[in-house]
Amino acid sequence: MSPASLLFAALASLLLSLFSAAQTESAIAAGELQLGVNAYKMDHYEDAVQHFEKAVDLDGGNLKARLYLATACTALYIPGVDTPENMQWGEKAIAQYQQVIDADAEQTSKINSAKAIGSLYQNMKKFDDSRKYYLMASDLDPKDPEPYYSVGVIDWTACYQPRMDERARLGLKPEQHLNAESPEQWKVCDDLKATNKASIEEGIDSLNKAIQLRPDYDDAMAYLNLMYREQADLDCEDPAARAEDLRTADHWVDETLRVKKQKAEKRKVFEKPRAPSPQ
Repeated sequence: MSPASLLFAALASLLLSLFSAAQTESAIAAGELQLGVNAYKMDHYEDAVQHFEKAVDLDGGNLKARLYLATACTALYIPGVDTPENMQWGEKAIAQYQQVIDADAEQTSKINSAKAIGSLYQNMKKFDDSRKYYLMASDLDPKDPEPYYSVGVIDWTACYQPRMDERARLGLKPEQHLNAESPEQWKVCDDLKATNKASIEEGIDSLNKAIQLRPDYDDAMAYLNLMYREQADLDCEDPAARAEDLRTADHWVDETLRVKKQKAEKRKVFEKPRAPSPQ
């Protein structure tokens, strides 16, 4: 056999062995993926994570394995618990969802990953990061009302607590509003406008978009009521504007109750027991 033939035979043998090894790794990865799914269905989330991690290690390009790994880590993350171990589960989930986004996955996977990261950061109270990913999701799918709703919730959360802290410090009762005639209250109102006005405007705009896309979105209506009340309390020097904002807030209270009532009536009709069939 000529040297060229020997070289060709050696290369062919090497390629065959590499192909066989790749097939073996792919088969093992698929097996680990299935083991992870089985463990997840049984609520054995830590076992599921271990199997999904092995599947990812063996086949890093398998975005399904990364999504499953992220989902299992999310199941182990407990919102509101700031222990290092718990935060690690959340961060591991975010890292895998980010890998899916960066890998130029198909549109649905990217949208769901962006929304999942937004939700995780929201639960971690990292509101700027959360807003970023919800806005990414709305850019990817402008017809989805949920990211707009979530941005509205984040904006209200960012505004509400600082305002309530200042009201408590001033000793204001629930029915009292910030008053421009009081120099101290005027300064508080002015400071809150500087920090909250942009979030209030964005929140109102986002919640309106959510309702336009889903006309019976009663949760968005409820938060739109709250957002207008935030705005009303900062109309310190304009009683007419405050009264208008409060009327708008009351309107959204009425709309929320109307839609909830409609949904309840529809459920009753749907769940109404049928008469037994004649024997």
